Amino acid sequence: MRLDKINRNILSLLQSDARISNQELAKQVNLSPSSCLNRVRKLEEAELIGPYIGIVNLEKACRSVMAIITVKLQDQSTEGFQNFLRCAKAIPELVECYTVSGGFDMFLRVAAADMVRFNQIVDELLDIIPGMVNLSSHIVLSTDKSFRGFALNSLLEE
Repeated sequence: MRLDKINRNILSLLQSDARISNQELAKQVNLSPSSCLNRVRKLEEAELIGPYIGIVNLEKACRSVMAIITVKLQDQSTEGFQNFLRCAKAIPELVECYTVSGGFDMFLRVAAADMVRFNQIVDELLDIIPGMVNLSSHIVLSTDKSFRGFALNSLLEE
């Protein structure tokens, strides 16, 4: 799908406010509401727009432990990675998982209710496969900048 200037503007606006009305979105991108809605639907069908979600502020909602866990697997086969990921994804507190290059194989972001549950999660990760060589936990002390969307203007320049 071609991302012309209007589509890029629609993506940027929806990324900053997914609850914007179609009427307001159309106004801001200088389209009729029906044309705007048609473009949004096409962007959704092309999977350029993912699910619309509300982001909960955990600091205000509850006490929790946020951590980044680095993982290094001994079994570097595709099967080893897939086995680990399949089991790790079953842990509900695992909120993000990245396969990375460099000294570690994966970065996991975990949000646990407390340290007791966090330690249980670490134990679960260690028990998934015996081939895990290194697991290192990093407790998040503060979130100084959280993800609020991609810099689409610089990423999608023509």
